Amino acid sequence: MKPLKITNKQARALWLHTNGLSASPTGPLNVMQMIHELGFVQIDTIRNVTRAHHHILWSRNQNYREKLLWPLLGKHRQIFEHFTHDASLIPMEFYPMWARQFRRWGDRVARAPWYQSGLAKSAKQDILKRIEAEGALSTHAFDTKIEGPREMWARPPHKKALDQMWYAGELSTCFRANFTKYYNLTHRVVPDHLREPTCDDAGQIHWLCQNAMTRLSFATQGEIQRFWEAMDAKEAKTWLETQRNLVPVEIELADGAAFAALGTSDIETRLANAPDPSSRLRILNPFDPAIRDRNRLKRLFGFEYVNEMFVPAAKRRWGYYVYPLLERDRFVGRIEVKADRSKDWMQVTGFWPETGVKWTPARHGKLDSELNRFARLAGISNVGWAAQR
Repeated sequence: MKPLKITNKQARALWLHTNGLSASPTGPLNVMQMIHELGFVQIDTIRNVTRAHHHILWSRNQNYREKLLWPLLGKHRQIFEHFTHDASLIPMEFYPMWARQFRRWGDRVARAPWYQSGLAKSAKQDILKRIEAEGALSTHAFDTKIEGPREMWARPPHKKALDQMWYAGELSTCFRANFTKYYNLTHRVVPDHLREPTCDDAGQIHWLCQNAMTRLSFATQGEIQRFWEAMDAKEAKTWLETQRNLVPVEIELADGAAFAALGTSDIETRLANAPDPSSRLRILNPFDPAIRDRNRLKRLFGFEYVNEMFVPAAKRRWGYYVYPLLERDRFVGRIEVKADRSKDWMQVTGFWPETGVKWTPARHGKLDSELNRFARLAGISNVGWAAQR
């Protein structure tokens, strides 16, 4: 079959539409619908202005508020927390398809040297007995001490044991309070009818790959594999070899080159229905799913982005927590913003226009408006600039 040629403009529009970033971020709010359409939302501990999970949802509908997310986990049981490429919130209805991921991660952690050595394994039964008797507990309820030197990422035995049981699905996140995770026995958290897988391993791989394609629209084998990070390259390759309804496509890159990929069976309809992206200037989170794959970002948009949080300050090109700026289908710059909620201020500490983008007064005005909206999400009323415009 001759590949369907997709221009760079079409590819950008479709990718942003697939990620919920085309329409103006207003209108009726349905948080679960957003999570379902994205597949999952990554969570992160850093609260620079607001935490990543809140920012990701707010970028798609600015009627979103921080208080709306955690009841879906702790009260309504509509989402569960586990690992994709990182800790994420996933629709609870997907739970039966996560059985292989519990097994993969549970086995991987159980084999890790840091788990095999020391007291982590022996701490497991004591932890289970306490949770059985006392209910949901956080890591703060235990007091085993770090073994050996206090190196970066070192954890005490009880934390290692909690991690292994959480990865394996024996324990589940019951709720979070001030972002602290509380663990409980899985049968107390996950509804009975969802705890058993509804198909075998091959069926789960099929579901994962098919649902990755739905949320990617067009993808290579590696991109399908990396979407959930719940299979290896061989498994993704085997799945692709059995598919006959995917459409070969040729995607034009930002630099005019092209790469081969596969599109969904309805790719032509998707292309026709993808609207021109809104003129709203958006401040995106570093963990936003639209930019998570940095190679895809560079190929489609010509935008190079590196998360420099763990880069020594002297070696950073930009800053610690830098937000990409998206306008229509183009990344027009990046900005570093810091906030102190207790003192009611948010401040721009770094601003880097993208090469070739003219920052007119109108564009600056759009950025100021978005900064003010972003501040309101965090309950902040004072916005200032410490960086040169």
